[in-house]
Amino acid sequence: MGEAATLFQIVIATMLFMVITFGIGFIVNMLIKTTWFPTYFFIVLIIVLAFWAPWGGDDEKLVDVISNYTFIDFIPVIGAIAGAIISGYAIRALRRGGYKMF
Repeated sequence: MGEAATLFQIVIATMLFMVITFGIGFIVNMLIKTTWFPTYFFIVLIIVLAFWAPWGGDDEKLVDVISNYTFIDFIPVIGAIAGAIISGYAIRALRRGGYKMF
C-alpha cells in the first residue's frame, strides 16, 4: 500500500508541476512576447535552487549536495520542464496560426 501511494503521489506531483509551468509559461509568453524565455528561465532557476539552496555553506562540497538527490526527486522537475517546453510550442503554434495576441 505504501509503495503504491508513493507512486501515485509522484504521478500527481509531476502532472501538477507540468500544468503549473505550462500555465505560467503561457502567460509570460503572452505578456513578454518571447517564445522560449520561460523555458530558459525555469532551467536556470531550477539549477540555482537545486544546488545553492540546500548548500549550507559549511565545509559541505557541492558533490555531496548533488548526491543527496535521488531519481524520484528529479521526476517532478522533468515534468515541470516539459510543461515549460510545451507552453513554448503552444505559443509558437498560435503565432504561426495567425493569432497576433500571442
